[in-house]
Amino acid sequence: MNSKNPKRTYAFIDASNLFYGGVKSLGWSIDYEKLLHYLRKKYDTSEAFYFGGVEIYDFPYNYLQNNSVPVGELAGYLQGLIARKGSAFTEAKLLLLDRHLRRVRFYLRLQEFGYKLFLKPVKLYDQDDGSTKRKANCDVDMAFHLMKEKDNFDRAIILSGDGDFLPVLKYLKETGKDVLILARGPRTAKELRQFAGSNFRDFVRLENEIKFEEK
Repeated sequence: MNSKNPKRTYAFIDASNLFYGGVKSLGWSIDYEKLLHYLRKKYDTSEAFYFGGVEIYDFPYNYLQNNSVPVGELAGYLQGLIARKGSAFTEAKLLLLDRHLRRVRFYLRLQEFGYKLFLKPVKLYDQDDGSTKRKANCDVDMAFHLMKEKDNFDRAIILSGDGDFLPVLKYLKETGKDVLILARGPRTAKELRQFAGSNFRDFVRLENEIKFEEK
């Protein structure tokens, strides 16, 4: 392709792999507005798909009718829940609800920036030790959309270090797609780095470009 026919580039973001633990492994927080600006400027990215989980607190979500939790409606629901029942909640419960509401508002900002969100409700699983595990695995969703959108892009930027994506990425490469991995080096699967080769970019090197700065 030449400059008159630039590569159509889509980005696919695995939030559970990239966002959670990001500060611990990077030592700094990602500014998602800067990240999207970087992807657009550096790679001429036209679409950025964000896959993640969200706590919904009995929000009426229908898996068969929806592809993503509607964060605008969820924000209103959580605000109403706090207003109606807040006095009956413990301080710890209110703090948890407030934290999750702030997460939903974060997702609303991502939408405003230009990300396309695919959010799944977080599910609770009881563990043998009596504890509860929260999980919203979006690997299948992201792999599905990589295949669903494959005829719409020439290059895919994968923001994840999860080796489970390797079979899909190998297939995309075999069918002529360019695949670039943008992830945290130490947390990227060895086989994924081997697959990407020179098309691997370590997030550590992007600190000056995408680091969140308090205003």
